Amino acid sequence: MSGGEVAGILVAVFWAILVSFIALVLVRLAQTLKAATKLVAEVTEQAVPLLADASATVRSANSQLARVDSIAADVQEVTANASALSSTVSTAFGGPLVKVAAFSYGVRRAMGRRTEPDQARTVIVGKQLPSARRGGRRTRGKG
Repeated sequence: MSGGEVAGILVAVFWAILVSFIALVLVRLAQTLKAATKLVAEVTEQAVPLLADASATVRSANSQLARVDSIAADVQEVTANASALSSTVSTAFGGPLVKVAAFSYGVRRAMGRRTEPDQARTVIVGKQLPSARRGGRRTRGKG
């Protein structure tokens, strides 16, 4: 065998190993692509019903929000009516009730003074009045 023949055999062996390696890689790549295709098909099969369920859920949530919106509008109307009613009651009965309360207080106070004994009105020389009764009307800030 000559050097050219040995070199040819080495090149042929090298090409055979290279072709075998490339064939092995291509077989593994084909298996990976098959598995990926199968996975994508399964995901697609599961995704379509999930998307349908999500769409139904969004529609249901939208209808619930519409109900809540109408309830909120009703509550706002009821609140406005209650405020108006409160204002009306306050206007109609507030003034007269205050006047009745003031009148009844005055009557009670007047009746209480009549039932006190005369000793309470007696002036004792040298006795000072309590601080709340001392002096006349005081004005603030006018020293």
